[in-house]
Amino acid sequence: MSIFARLSARAAFQVNSVAAPPHWLTHLGVLGVFSVAVIDSSVIPITIPGSPDLLLLWLVAHGGDPWLLAASAIAGSLVGGYSTWQVGRKSGESALRRYVPARHLGRIVRWVERHPVLAVFLPAALPPPIPLSPFVLAAGALGVSQNRFLLVFGAARSLRYCLIAWLALLYGRKAVHIWSAELQRWSVPLLWSLLGLLIAGVAFGIWKLRRLRKSDEEEEIARHGRIVCAE
Repeated sequence: MSIFARLSARAAFQVNSVAAPPHWLTHLGVLGVFSVAVIDSSVIPITIPGSPDLLLLWLVAHGGDPWLLAASAIAGSLVGGYSTWQVGRKSGESALRRYVPARHLGRIVRWVERHPVLAVFLPAALPPPIPLSPFVLAAGALGVSQNRFLLVFGAARSLRYCLIAWLALLYGRKAVHIWSAELQRWSVPLLWSLLGLLIAGVAFGIWKLRRLRKSDEEEEIARHGRIVCAE
């Protein structure tokens, strides 16, 4: 049997033997793709390799608007990537030591110093297992400008997600059958990731509100003190 015949038989076996991904995936829509893309590009310690790619492929193959879904994935990636870049810019070396494995830190730093554009573009454009957040953190910590980062990162993500949307349009559910095992494997982590993002967003909003109130109270006390001293 030729290698092509063996691969075809294996693919057919996977299609018949792997359970279809949960139906709730088809209802995530634009907001779901956006949220998963935010997580995928952030420093949140959740390992779901290629989840926006898989979700985008699945939704487009099941009738979703390909370009709207691709745009939501790009926008979510920009939000998550920019937040990661900000962490690197503000925390510097401490962020690199915290989030980047020590065995890779030296090589990543040298690569970003020598090739700042490629160090952002390639990890953002290429699929797993190429890591993303270490390079984005290093870009922020090592002084890659905000405009350059957003331009290069946005171009790479646009290329990646538009290509996936086009492939989903071209091959439709045939592509989903090939990826169905991965979709099944990561369906539960995707759901928990979305719930975690929602909880984190609510918690951040409460923390921010309390911080603003505390700042206003301190400013009011300081202003009152200045008035008393002036009298």
